[in-house]
Amino acid sequence: MARRVVGSRTIMPKIHVDSVEPNRRRGGELRVLLSPKTAASTSGFMGVVRLAPGESISEHYHPYSEEFLYVVSGHLQMRLDDEKIDLGPGESLMVPIDARHRLENSGTEPAEGVFFLSPLAPRPELGHVDTEEQPNQQEPQLSVSHE
Repeated sequence: MARRVVGSRTIMPKIHVDSVEPNRRRGGELRVLLSPKTAASTSGFMGVVRLAPGESISEHYHPYSEEFLYVVSGHLQMRLDDEKIDLGPGESLMVPIDARHRLENSGTEPAEGVFFLSPLAPRPELGHVDTEEQPNQQEPQLSVSHE
């Protein structure tokens, strides 16, 4: 679906989760749906995380952004600095700027969550700092930039 102009506003295309290639570099499955790259957003980006039982997203932090997580299904455990926080369907959590965090499926069923990060880092490569080895380093970096 192409962008279209209605009055003075540009209406961006809708994006279906299955139309976005998953990124597995940090573990699990991350799909960035709305971002500067896909929707010309200027304040943040959002996507979906899917984790099979036992899968995790490696520990990292965001020096410029808060991260908001909403659990759609399954059971996730967020390690926020050194505290473990259990989350189930319908629950949400905000990760503060500079807080180390790691997300794991702590249940026996697949889990899915929606994440949003804001504000954007000055440059995409500054927005994410890994503090743990990435399980799939052969995968490309997650891209949210205009390029």
